[in-house]
Amino acid sequence: MNWLRRRFQPEQIRELVLVLLIFALIGLFATQIPNYFTARTFNRISTSVAVIAVVAMGQTLVVLTRNIDLSVGSIVGVTAYVSGRVIMAYPEMSPLLIVLVAVLLGAFLGAFNGVMVAYGRVPAIIVTLGTLAMYRALLVEFSGAKSVITNLLPQWIIDLSRLNAFTVGELQVRLLVVIAVVVVILAQLVVTYLPFGRRLYAIGSNPEAARIAGFPAQRIVFTTFVISGALSGLAGFMFLARFGNITVVAAQGMELESVAAVVVGGVSTFGGIGTPVGAFLGAVLIDMLQQSLIRWLAISEFWRDALLGLLILLAVATDAVIMSRLRALWARHELRVEPTPVQKEAGHA
Repeated sequence: MNWLRRRFQPEQIRELVLVLLIFALIGLFATQIPNYFTARTFNRISTSVAVIAVVAMGQTLVVLTRNIDLSVGSIVGVTAYVSGRVIMAYPEMSPLLIVLVAVLLGAFLGAFNGVMVAYGRVPAIIVTLGTLAMYRALLVEFSGAKSVITNLLPQWIIDLSRLNAFTVGELQVRLLVVIAVVVVILAQLVVTYLPFGRRLYAIGSNPEAARIAGFPAQRIVFTTFVISGALSGLAGFMFLARFGNITVVAAQGMELESVAAVVVGGVSTFGGIGTPVGAFLGAVLIDMLQQSLIRWLAISEFWRDALLGLLILLAVATDAVIMSRLRALWARHELRVEPTPVQKEAGHA
């Protein structure tokens, strides 16, 4: 037991359980769904995971500060639609410039959330619930009931979702998947090694203590919402590349998926606990369940949302009952002082 405590933290055990659960579900679906182990299945699930994983990274940073961003689905929809309209109007524009437009637009929308939450001191759930509706309404008004359709897009954006970054055996790893993995790695490095990342945990764990310690809590919270918006903008571009046809309801409900991925991945809604890698594993588990159950049981959109809600409840209950006790056990062990050689000798005497 001491060996386990020295090498693993509670969050790492949660992530290990998620990995084992993912492999167990893969084995289950492989026995129930014909031709499950195919490159087509891998590509369908991985490209779907890529979009939600990028959104979940921004959501993770926000939740670590004891806040939440419910507007991410609307930001993805807005940036996907605007990016599509820009490409339609200027088909010769550089792809990198289009990505920059999507990211900056998302960052701007996220900054509005950040100002209201960090400096206006309005609860994040109220602000982002309002902007969820506001941004979607702006999209409806801006669109003029017109959709972005594949036939009017340049060929490069249509081919982007099928563009392979590299091949491993028979598996072809899409460029969108590589982009998502890079975002996850960068997010993990930020929270692990940079002072900004460590301050996220401090603010989420004890906001008052962080304030007394002199941390610029308002600026950090504002920055997390800007990053969340920027990553949602990037996800909006990826959403456009994946689907091509974008309507005013694009990415509707993605806020629930991102929250589910974060919570199932072990990021506490009370702040200060969790990792981007855990959120990524949560996104993989949720999307694999959704994609596989559609093929196996042909479940409807209603039951998909019900499944997400159930997973959120189970994750929160697990965190409140099991993980909290495990963290307390770990904390008691860390506070236990190892006796010195002199104390040991005195004890034997």
